[in-house]
Amino acid sequence: MNPVRYENRLLLILFLSFGFVFFDRQALSFLAPMIREDFPLSNTQLGALSGVLALTWALSGMVVGTVSDRIGKRKPLLIAAILGFSVCSAASGLMTGFTGLLIARALMGLAEGAVLPMAQSLMIEASQQHRRGLNMGLVQGSSAGLLGGIVSPVVVVWAAEHVGWRAAFLLTIVPGLLLAVWVARSVREVPPGGRVAAAVETGAKVPVGQLLRQRNIALCMAIAACYLTWFVVIITFAPTYLASVKGYSPGTMSAVMACFGVAWVLWGFATPAISDRIGRRRTMIAFTAVAALCPLAVVLVAQPLLLGVIVVLTYTGLGCFTLFMATIPAETVPSRALATALGLVMGVGELCGGFLAPMLAGWASDEWGLQTAMFIAAGGAVVVVLLSFGLRETAPLVLQRRAEVEA
Repeated sequence: MNPVRYENRLLLILFLSFGFVFFDRQALSFLAPMIREDFPLSNTQLGALSGVLALTWALSGMVVGTVSDRIGKRKPLLIAAILGFSVCSAASGLMTGFTGLLIARALMGLAEGAVLPMAQSLMIEASQQHRRGLNMGLVQGSSAGLLGGIVSPVVVVWAAEHVGWRAAFLLTIVPGLLLAVWVARSVREVPPGGRVAAAVETGAKVPVGQLLRQRNIALCMAIAACYLTWFVVIITFAPTYLASVKGYSPGTMSAVMACFGVAWVLWGFATPAISDRIGRRRTMIAFTAVAALCPLAVVLVAQPLLLGVIVVLTYTGLGCFTLFMATIPAETVPSRALATALGLVMGVGELCGGFLAPMLAGWASDEWGLQTAMFIAAGGAVVVVLLSFGLRETAPLVLQRRAEVEA
């Protein structure tokens, strides 16, 4: 097969695969107001449901990334992960209380954590250099925004209103089963014509300690912890805030949440593409500064239409996720250590920002009101801006221009 044709096909497969990871992950937040009608869930428990998934996601990403680099296989791990998270998402609809949901979400995180390191390491090897940031942004950013941010709130809320929240969960198994078959039939461990983005590297495996001494890797891990705080806290508590504090109807709430998805899709590919031209560091600083305004708007803007517009303009941070979780690490470490590095960055981010932050925000919200969670999210983005000043530039075109100027 022609390498460019395979690159495009792989992009579509991985776009849908990671997109449905977030379709399933986000479903609980959107269905939380309806689940509470069947059995009580405090804000602390809602934060724990989000946090336990992030905890197991973090552990899975770190372990599976390392295992993949050691055995040299990604496709079987990706297939198993897609099947696993689809089954566990559907199982959430069978649970009758908090404990059952907690177990289902924990198992789901174990499966989902393996998807991103496998998908991004496959994608970067098949990507032409001038499309690297764009492709990785589409896989990680726009896919999650389209399916997790736009399609998920509309579809799962609609399904829950017509057939119940349990049936809405059960339906989530279907796309995962179809995608697993497609991956098995179409994805290759090595793209046609060999690795496009970088030559095959040989040599001893890179120790984890050596990776941690890389300045960009250490900073990306810290950035991931703070940026996941911004993202997970918003997406966990904003639906409940809009429904219970602002009094939005389920339809209005889902429409506003869909605006988060529109922004996610837009900035998910635009931000990495812009970074290819102006640099990763500048992009991280500028777009994160704007992203800090988004959770504040959720609290301060009352009118749903105006809030939706502001969300589209300020929910820019999801485009940065591809940069610190995939692109910058990929441009920093040897290819033979890529999955390990991606797993470390994602794992630390999910452990701190995905696991600890929503539980802290849930407790703080029970104590001082749900608006506290939005202020915590804004604080996470502010810290990311400060950390980003320490990043070393890795964008190939920017480095090439610098070298030409210096010459």
